[in-house]
Amino acid sequence: MKLKIKDELEASMPVPSDLLFYQVEKVPKAPSSYSFQCPVFFPQMLTYILSFLPLSDQKEASLVSQAWYCAAQNALRETNVQYNIPVSSASLPAIKSLGLRGITCISLTNLDDSPASHEVLECVAYHLGPHLQSLCLSGGSPSEAAFVALILGCPALRILDLSGCNSLFTSGMLLAQPETAQRVQQVLSGLCELNLAGLWDLTNLSFNRLSSCAPSLERLSLAYCHLTFELGPAWGSLGPQDSSPSQLSFHNLLRFVKERAGRLHALDLSGTGLLPEVLQALGQVAGLQLQELSLHGCQDLSTEAVAALCRLQSGLISLDLGGCSGLADRALVAISRGLGHLQHLSLRKLQRLTDAGCTALGGLQELQSLDLAECCLVSGWGLAQALGSGHRAPAPLASLSLAYCTSLKDASVLSLISVLSPSLRVLDLSSCVALTNRTLQAICAYLTHLSVLRLAWCKELRDWGLLGLGEPSEEPTQEPQDHLRAKFRRNLRSRSLFPQLHQELEHQASGPKEPPQPQGPSLLMLRALQELDLTACIKLTDASLAKVLRFPQLRQLSLNLLPALTDKGLVAVAKGCPSLEHLVLSHCSLLSDEG
Repeated sequence: MKLKIKDELEASMPVPSDLLFYQVEKVPKAPSSYSFQCPVFFPQMLTYILSFLPLSDQKEASLVSQAWYCAAQNALRETNVQYNIPVSSASLPAIKSLGLRGITCISLTNLDDSPASHEVLECVAYHLGPHLQSLCLSGGSPSEAAFVALILGCPALRILDLSGCNSLFTSGMLLAQPETAQRVQQVLSGLCELNLAGLWDLTNLSFNRLSSCAPSLERLSLAYCHLTFELGPAWGSLGPQDSSPSQLSFHNLLRFVKERAGRLHALDLSGTGLLPEVLQALGQVAGLQLQELSLHGCQDLSTEAVAALCRLQSGLISLDLGGCSGLADRALVAISRGLGHLQHLSLRKLQRLTDAGCTALGGLQELQSLDLAECCLVSGWGLAQALGSGHRAPAPLASLSLAYCTSLKDASVLSLISVLSPSLRVLDLSSCVALTNRTLQAICAYLTHLSVLRLAWCKELRDWGLLGLGEPSEEPTQEPQDHLRAKFRRNLRSRSLFPQLHQELEHQASGPKEPPQPQGPSLLMLRALQELDLTACIKLTDASLAKVLRFPQLRQLSLNLLPALTDKGLVAVAKGCPSLEHLVLSHCSLLSDEG
């Protein structure tokens, strides 16, 4: 095999300048009658070439040699994935290897204050720290000294996740030394995102120390932190006596927001029990132009407070009001009128939201992601009316979740599917138990560009729906035939008597069967699928699964609770889905070790 790399590169798209200087080297030809020469590429050039291959081909290429394996891993790294590293001595070689590849995004799990954890943190700081941009310590329990040492070794850090790391804030002495705080501030000067969710020991004092070390902060999460609210006649006129150092108060947070109003763009205050007056005070901060706001689970919010927020922060492009049980249709109307540039909206668990409120979604012309999961009164008709209104172009929805919307029926979903944009990539209909094969075949016909499809607990899905076949009809003579067969079995008592007569009766009772012919679109139409969830679709069997689970790009597949799935179906999955990374098969009772 001879490769003309130089000609190919010159004829194709522009190549990075650092690759133009590399030449193709040839392995010296072995004394043989063959003239085959094996090309040897420099690592950077090989990485560049492999980056054009699909994931399954990259995996195959990684088996060629150690050099090709490293090049394939580097090509995968360019997709900006996060590497989860368990904190143990066994991870040290892997950390060194990741350091050689320049990995920029990691998450450390099982982190504690043990000597092994200290060793791992030192290794991370030395091998990964210089080019690390995203660091997640969520749920860990590092000591304050080990944490500071790690941070000082990461000068390029832009994202820091300390959610659930209560051990760092229990004593209240984190960054208490001025010289230490100054060094940390120099290192975190480029930090843009800070996640402090779930820190019950976070106080005004520790929050102020840490936030002062990140002057470039643009995104902040205080979700499920214990915020205190001191109602007063005038919000914002704060003095030193208003902020207690032993608690995290909204007064202190408001002061921070005012100081960073020109730079702060995203705020997550989910689960903090935000009050309507507090939300209004936050929206009135001069110079604040929020783009993303999450208030999930703030059950005391009112429709009036949401309407005021929409007027004051009209530039929002992402809003999460899921679990705000006090909101209903009028809140959605206010959102539609005040947030014309909204792109992502979550209204999960709004039990009072109805189809009448969903009709207001027609005013959100830039909406890309909509989450209406667990809105039990939403049937889909209002949403179909909003998206199908003729006087405006449909919103470019890329993601839609209607999971657990038990009022959904085939008719309303079919009407909705017909008006959904071809740009839709994610559809979640989990636990919509009334949906049948009619919905599935409509999805396969109209939404062929889907990359994620979730149909968990849709128990009425059957094999013929996945295969694109017509619904099987009942044979009128089936009952008499079954009765005749049972009668003769009782009379003969044994298969050993009159075997020829027995076989003849069996043949007559079963009758001739013609193979069913496809009459509609099958699941195979969704060639771009990367995630599929068929959990608890209990009427599916190998008859369909072995034939339709053939997706070259599928990475995640869930087949939980499928009692008829056998080893045959599992082998078909392995052959038809070469890119599969995550497979869930719990409670599939017919699977064996052989499969």
